[in-house]
Amino acid sequence: MGSGGAEGRTFMEVGDDGVALITIINPPINSLSFHMVGSLKDNFENALRRDDVKAIVITGAKGNFSGGFDVAALQGIQAGKIEKEERPGSLAVEVITDIFEAAKKPSVAAIDGLTMGGGLEIAMACHARISTATAQIALPELSIGIIPGFGGTQRLPRLVGLPKALDMMLKSEPVKGEAAYNLGLVDAIVSADELVNTARQWALDIFHSRRPWVVSLHKTDKIDPLWEAKKILKFARAQTNKQAPNVKYPQICLDVIEEGIVSGPRAGLWKEAEAFQEVLYSVTSKSLVHLLFAQRGTSKVPGVTDIDLVPRRVYKVGIIGGGIMSPEIATALILSNYQVTLKEENDKFLQDVIGKVRANLQSSVKEGKMSEKDLEKTISPLKGVVDFESFKDMDMVIEDATENVSLKQQVFADLEKYCPPHCILASNTSTIDLNLIGERTKSLDRIVGAHFFSPAQPLLEIVRTRQTSPQVVVDLLDVVEKIKKTQVVVGDCTGFAVNRMFFPYAQAASLLVERGADLYQIDRAITEFGMPMGPFRLADMVGFDVAIATGTQFVRNFPERSYKSVLVQLMQEEKRAGETTLKGFYVYDEKIEASPDPEVEKYIDKSRTISGVTIDPKLVKLPEKEIVEMIFFPVVNEACRVLDEGIAVKAADLDIAAVIAMGFPPYRGGIMYWADSLGANYICSRLEEWSETYGDFFKPCAYLAQRSAKGIPLSSPVEEEESPS
Repeated sequence: MGSGGAEGRTFMEVGDDGVALITIINPPINSLSFHMVGSLKDNFENALRRDDVKAIVITGAKGNFSGGFDVAALQGIQAGKIEKEERPGSLAVEVITDIFEAAKKPSVAAIDGLTMGGGLEIAMACHARISTATAQIALPELSIGIIPGFGGTQRLPRLVGLPKALDMMLKSEPVKGEAAYNLGLVDAIVSADELVNTARQWALDIFHSRRPWVVSLHKTDKIDPLWEAKKILKFARAQTNKQAPNVKYPQICLDVIEEGIVSGPRAGLWKEAEAFQEVLYSVTSKSLVHLLFAQRGTSKVPGVTDIDLVPRRVYKVGIIGGGIMSPEIATALILSNYQVTLKEENDKFLQDVIGKVRANLQSSVKEGKMSEKDLEKTISPLKGVVDFESFKDMDMVIEDATENVSLKQQVFADLEKYCPPHCILASNTSTIDLNLIGERTKSLDRIVGAHFFSPAQPLLEIVRTRQTSPQVVVDLLDVVEKIKKTQVVVGDCTGFAVNRMFFPYAQAASLLVERGADLYQIDRAITEFGMPMGPFRLADMVGFDVAIATGTQFVRNFPERSYKSVLVQLMQEEKRAGETTLKGFYVYDEKIEASPDPEVEKYIDKSRTISGVTIDPKLVKLPEKEIVEMIFFPVVNEACRVLDEGIAVKAADLDIAAVIAMGFPPYRGGIMYWADSLGANYICSRLEEWSETYGDFFKPCAYLAQRSAKGIPLSSPVEEEESPS
């Protein structure tokens, strides 16, 4: 028998052995909803009433136990679309605990595949858990700014011990079934074929008292003495506060766990229910849920992914070296089983890059992620060459030469000559217009940008020109998925979407410093806002060569709104180039620990003189809130232009790009989501005010001004009549 409908269902079948098998059915990952939990409760209570049922097994259909509570349903609650009485809270006590766990008949969870969030919490309320070795088991709720809400904060510490439970919850990382068995989270490991039958027998063994009847909530053998538990929690609080100082939900999770240890698990459950409501409606959770859906949406590209194209098989990939990202690109590809041929100018350069690839893999060996044998097997498909002869059968080539237009034009002319007609010709350029790069070819339809970020990030910018074939984009989307990166598909222009959007970031910082703001206060304010580092520390890390090269591109292409500062050039002329020289805006020790350097002031004074600006007393003691706004509002302004010109398809893509590639704090929802939380009118009025004082660098663009005047959110889709032709 079953219950449910379009929202999924559970199905119960009672065998001759007296075991009721309840299956969670909601493809593809058997996600949960209130409807699903209600269906599970109905079947569970039916099994308890039936005289022919001795024990219960809960499992999931088609290889997954349950991927957890449907995040779309949570978003519906946050938006007020689900009635109050349906919201989570007492479910953890009144259903999961008082019906499932307190049942007079034993229950066993048979888990495979995804067993996460609410799915794992239901499994932990069963009296035993049988798993496959490859099951992915996690409580990932903190990744979207909430806490476990079905009793996970109380049961997980009692099953695996407090330190590991904290690790699993705070990091939101899954463990495999085998590891879960070693931790005591599951009771046995079996093959997928034997899973349900083993669980049935285990449930009957509990019924007949041949195995212990374990109530997770009342286990005490893994709980440390109170003084020790408090010490562990205190350390976790300090670490969490250091890593995430601007958010409350990790500390709230720790409060809930502590309540259960101090006042007992049932008190902990009610505290969890109360805290869950608090974090669910928080701005932070709404921001992180928005980002989750934004990330899922990056693979949907109008006119590309909606026209039934099938990715062609990419097997052999060539890399033209010379840039700093060649080793990272090669590493990502060979880890995903691509045959990679790396071309360099000479054997010395070639061995240097291959050595860096090996060093990348060696770090995985040190971390225990692969063995030396695995390393040799992984690196074996990597081949090095110094000519184009091996490129005659390539499926894709990624050019990673230095940012020089004529050099890249020559490379692409050579690639067109040597590579087969189907070969994708990709460039890792970070700023240069692809039409310019392909100017000497007749292959513009297969030229595409594959922009890997430096330092290496889990984002790849796929850049298409008006001539790029949709098939080429689909092929590259498939490669990006295989190398486990997130992609944003963007249009072609100087800097594309990400670097274009953030080019005012460094320029705004230079403008403020030359007019009297304290350089190190700017970096502190931006770091406290949530960025991993401030603009000046970032410039030191990236290197002044890169800063000058990219800055020059923007000044050349957007002269009317660029702030021209010579500060970086002045410092570089005196052998200060950032981390590589141990001197930049900061000075560095041998461990690359940064310290402020009073000497920088003389370069600022000289740059100020050359720029012809004077110190503005208002900027000398600028509040941190205003520093953040004067640095980031120009970024928002440029992001609006990127949207208006159709370079980015949707605002959510810019949110993901800002978070992954630039380090914008995820709990703020991304650059455009954050901007909308402040309002277009506020941002526009501040920019207008600054532009009157400091010039066109701050002048609001038409898109921002129009949205401000009409009261339309910046992230709303561009109207058809506003779209570029």
